[in-house]
Amino acid sequence: MKKIGKVLAGIAITLAVIVAIAKLTGNGYLVKGVWASYLHGNNSATISDAKFFDNHKIEAGTSKWSWPIHPGYNKTELPAKLKDILAKTESVAFLVVKNDSIISENYWDSYSDSSLSNSFSMAKSVTTMLAQIAIQKGVLKDWHQKVKTILPELKGPHADELELWHLSTMSSGLDWDEAYKNPFTVTAKAYYGEDINKLMYSLPIADEPGKIFNYQSGSTQLLAMCVMKATGKPLADLASEWLWKPLQAEHAAQWHTDAQGTELAYCCFNTNARDFARFGRLMLHHGNWNGTQILDSSFVQMATSPALAPFYGYSFWLTDSFGTKVFAQRGILGQYIITIPEYNLVIVRLGKHCLPQINHHTEDFLTIVEQVLSIERAKGWK
Repeated sequence: MKKIGKVLAGIAITLAVIVAIAKLTGNGYLVKGVWASYLHGNNSATISDAKFFDNHKIEAGTSKWSWPIHPGYNKTELPAKLKDILAKTESVAFLVVKNDSIISENYWDSYSDSSLSNSFSMAKSVTTMLAQIAIQKGVLKDWHQKVKTILPELKGPHADELELWHLSTMSSGLDWDEAYKNPFTVTAKAYYGEDINKLMYSLPIADEPGKIFNYQSGSTQLLAMCVMKATGKPLADLASEWLWKPLQAEHAAQWHTDAQGTELAYCCFNTNARDFARFGRLMLHHGNWNGTQILDSSFVQMATSPALAPFYGYSFWLTDSFGTKVFAQRGILGQYIITIPEYNLVIVRLGKHCLPQINHHTEDFLTIVEQVLSIERAKGWK
């Protein structure tokens, strides 16, 4: 027993030293990263990792709206190719809305229509929506407002040139390496770190904005910082007041925060498949929700049209590969809210993995769109 005690004591001392070194070298975030992933059997962030973070609640209002269930609910058999891709990527939710009614709905791995799941970068679109509403309310001037008029601490040789639209279209010129597998990159530090604002202020605007598309989570975080600074309110409170309550969400949502209580705006909006689909319906109806114009229709058109890259608008992914307009909110591991306006379709897929990219879109995303359209074009959802 004494030997076991010495071994355990040695392990404890070693871990304490590792933690101390990590914090002293400015890499304290690695401790949380290892604990939240590797020590729980994962090698990266997961759709169920909200339990490892502080979270702000996004309150739902008293006025709730439930999705109508289509008369043909789950009567259309999903094609074998679609079933295969959903299984291969360990999907936990797959939902199809046709003409504002749920027509197909499937859950796996103990998930249900009320299970919370991490949006990851689908939240970038939500943050852009909040920035647009701030503009509509006059809190922000317009999409061409200079960021330094709101965040004067911003630094870098091109900081004076940065405008809000650069942040939403991924053309900010920010010094940011969007790498998910390397634990020493700024992306990992932002996700697991204790002070996202301090980190963002340490990063310069190194290149001329508005010239090159460069996908960066840090750009969305800067956009959120502008919204929060201008309003004086946490992002989750704004999301509740400006989106979640007007969208008549059925369940409260959650947004991951750092240790200071600042939302990780580029990711980590947690809700369920049915409530995620509300964002798709809102965009499908040109920003209108049951008679209330939440987003200006001209913004919806702008956000879902190419900006600097043919496949990206204002925080929405785009494709015209299927002979019809398709736009989507997208997050790592294959989180999708896909909208196909011509056919009044909204598709939500949540899950644990995705497949490699083909021309800026993941293989599973392309297969999902292809297969849903094949049903629609062949005989329609029944």
